[in-house]
Amino acid sequence: MTPAFAGRTGRWSAALLLVLLAGCTSFVNRPERPALFDMGTLPPLTQPVERPGPRFALVVPEIEAAGALEGSSVLYRLGYADDYQLRAYSQSRWSAPPPQLVRQRLRQQLGRERTVLNLDETASMARESNQPLYILRMELEEFAHVFDSPQRSRGVIRLRATLLASTPGGERLLDQRSIAVQGVAPTPDASGGVRALTEATDAAAADISQWLQQARQP
Repeated sequence: MTPAFAGRTGRWSAALLLVLLAGCTSFVNRPERPALFDMGTLPPLTQPVERPGPRFALVVPEIEAAGALEGSSVLYRLGYADDYQLRAYSQSRWSAPPPQLVRQRLRQQLGRERTVLNLDETASMARESNQPLYILRMELEEFAHVFDSPQRSRGVIRLRATLLASTPGGERLLDQRSIAVQGVAPTPDASGGVRALTEATDAAAADISQWLQQARQP
């Protein structure tokens, strides 16, 4: 082997080693992608929805929220240590901000028993009918996985719901109530919290449905 050939071989070996090291470094330092969660499919109806009488169509606008609830983090509280601090799971995210997911779930659940409309559909409906439109406005105040102990936790949702009648003279307040529901988390982690929050959201939808059936109309 000539000195020139040996030199070229050494340089190729060194270059190959650098490429391999760079590839290993890239693999080791590659950040892990957060797990994405939504609320899954609707649970099947255990019995047909009863329709004792005509139920008014309902408009459900975007749900209002503020602070950390505007993001996509899965939030939790350590109630046994510091209930006043809201934390976020580092490797778990909602597929959309909680107000959007909660609204979608509520619309799906309420839509099983009545017509549910978007806000932009009300103009055409108002032109075609002299009947008042009913609007359900909601504020999401709490949506978090709460730990009562390291192994025992629950999903907590708290909403403020306002029922309005949209008439030619403007919106008229019919009723308002606060809804607070919780679901038991099957596991003490983000996945368990997501399942508990989904269960709580479904229970909130059932509460809202019952409330709407009792709400007075103008």
